[in-house]
Amino acid sequence: MSDRLLDIYHTLLAAFGPQHWWPGDTPLEVLVGAVLAQNTAWSNVSRAIANLKEANLLSLEALAALPVEELAGHIRPSGYFNQKALRLKNLVHHIDSLHQGDLEQFFDLKTGALREELLSLKGIGPETADSIVLYAAGKPLFVVDTYTHRILSRHNLIGEEAYYHEIQELFMHSLPEEVELYNEYHALLVRLGKEYCKKSKPRCDDCPIRDF
Repeated sequence: MSDRLLDIYHTLLAAFGPQHWWPGDTPLEVLVGAVLAQNTAWSNVSRAIANLKEANLLSLEALAALPVEELAGHIRPSGYFNQKALRLKNLVHHIDSLHQGDLEQFFDLKTGALREELLSLKGIGPETADSIVLYAAGKPLFVVDTYTHRILSRHNLIGEEAYYHEIQELFMHSLPEEVELYNEYHALLVRLGKEYCKKSKPRCDDCPIRDF
């Protein structure tokens, strides 16, 4: 399994090149983007983050002081903006109250502890938590999403009923524990899922990993 997953990775990397994912100028911007990315396209997230930047609100202090209604207005392009505003405020409050508003202190937690704290917050599920751990905190934790499940199940690497933790363990037990590898692999699977392994009308004949 390790050899097969690495072969798929190198094939995708040769086909697509490095993806430079996750987009964001700072760890805080990546953290905010991970929450806003729930159930929406990244183009919508980019617009919401641009609104926060233009209003000079991309700091923990500014987000903590901002009323939730005003925050919702700034992130409206991301969709579900009222829910996401509450989730962001809860996350910022958690960092403020438990870690003295110090994002570095928060990210210095051990991987498991950081993940558990994130999952304890309302509205933060495994994919969002793991995206923050990997992309914002820079810790080795493989992110699983619908693209990952679809691609692996179609290539008979997992069963269709495989759950999140099972798929995550498959990667983490089979691959070297490297942040850069987990980062790039997940991004390549997203690219493959968007362009080839689509939910309906997949482009199997042209797929870079059709031979697998």
